[in-house]
Amino acid sequence: MLTSLPRILVVVPCYNEEAAIASVVAEINRIKPSLDWPLDVLVVNDCSSDNSLDVIRQLDCQYLNLPVNLGIGGAMHAGYKYAFQNSYTISVQMDGDGQHPAEELRKILDPIVSGQADVVIGSRFLGNDGFRSTALRRTGIHYFRWLNRFLIGKTIYDSTSGFRAFNRKTLQIVNDYYPDEYPEPESIVQFGLHKLRIQEVPVTMRERQGGVSSITMTKAVYYMLKVTLGTLFVYVRLRTNPYHYGDATY
Repeated sequence: MLTSLPRILVVVPCYNEEAAIASVVAEINRIKPSLDWPLDVLVVNDCSSDNSLDVIRQLDCQYLNLPVNLGIGGAMHAGYKYAFQNSYTISVQMDGDGQHPAEELRKILDPIVSGQADVVIGSRFLGNDGFRSTALRRTGIHYFRWLNRFLIGKTIYDSTSGFRAFNRKTLQIVNDYYPDEYPEPESIVQFGLHKLRIQEVPVTMRERQGGVSSITMTKAVYYMLKVTLGTLFVYVRLRTNPYHYGDATY
């Protein structure tokens, strides 16, 4: 359990989310007084080609403007580096498309603040409320559940969830290395190999409030193949590279 008031940073990756990003930040700021802990918001603009940056500059938040598009993994890695290097003790990822209600933040944060977990993942599949993704995506998520159990012996019901929180120990690990292409499912293997305490909590999610999903039906099989190869790459890399995986104390 944290013995002092935590410093919390909510990192919101943003790529072409001009339709939703303002309401996402406003919603987070609106619920801040109801939480027991102060938190800041950092939007990471991943070289958007729309007017996202102009919108972000008008918001009540911190922001990073990446000069090139790094993808979700690179954008989150930049956010986690910012959190770690600026002495935040907890960092939360919330997507910039409005799928993650800010009212659910307490569920994500409680296990971290109380010292019960190093990583907390908000799961659509531990409850019966809210948007639970398409049938095609759910099939892929079931597959990744099996893959994680095979590689690290952990059952994660919603490994593609982008609604998650890390403590300081985890931040130190992802400050050094974080998967760049499909970070949500790939990082589960990273956390398992580092023997981090991963906890899932049921959360309600919404359909995206703006923008367009980067994964279409025609790309689904290709996506699953790519994620599988990426996950195996992370597994082999961390098993064979003592700099990223081993007996180091964090």
